[in-house]
Amino acid sequence: MLSHETIWHALDALAERHKLTASGLARRAGLDPTSFNKSKRHGPDGRLRWPSTESIAKVLEATGSSVEQFLSYIPSSRSHLPEGAFPPQIGTIPLLGFAQAGAGGFFDDGGFPAGQGWDVVEFPASPARKSGVYALEVQGDSMMPLYRDGDVLIVEPGAQVRRGDRVVVKTREGEVMAKILMRQTAKTIDLHSLNPEHSNRSLDLVEVEWVARIIWASQ
Repeated sequence: MLSHETIWHALDALAERHKLTASGLARRAGLDPTSFNKSKRHGPDGRLRWPSTESIAKVLEATGSSVEQFLSYIPSSRSHLPEGAFPPQIGTIPLLGFAQAGAGGFFDDGGFPAGQGWDVVEFPASPARKSGVYALEVQGDSMMPLYRDGDVLIVEPGAQVRRGDRVVVKTREGEVMAKILMRQTAKTIDLHSLNPEHSNRSLDLVEVEWVARIIWASQ
């Protein structure tokens, strides 16, 4: 079963197989040497931190290992994770519904996926390899006609955003919305609605928890 513990165990086992420490494995992969340290596997608030698919891909390349070899260290691997464990397989990313995204516990302070309750979805390797990328499933018709109920949006937190980008915004009150970024200053952000029946929004940045760019959509 995939879990936070078993994925980190697989990385430790891979390091041991190549006679490396966790720091040595990260260094060989061109990552920060502290990336895989045990102290980095939980956040300051106790939330679980997962190795990204990009980090694992770099480790596999650096050690000449295959995905199958990596997964061999994880018993009973499967694609559906009821406890929300983030998968290491290249081409799979965490998935969450828009309706659930506004609740607490699913994102860290930077807007990256965290905690329990995530599912997974298979997607092309290119977006899946970006660090921290996740998917949100559209629910309802508030984003028509651009996005329909059931469409899946691939979101990249931490990416630079600019005018005209389609973005997902979460407010500090827990509202999550997909909009078009029209203008951002040091104090405010102006958002254009995808659905003409919904009003545009102008928010003070102090009201915004995070902004993440939409980089791909399954329609």
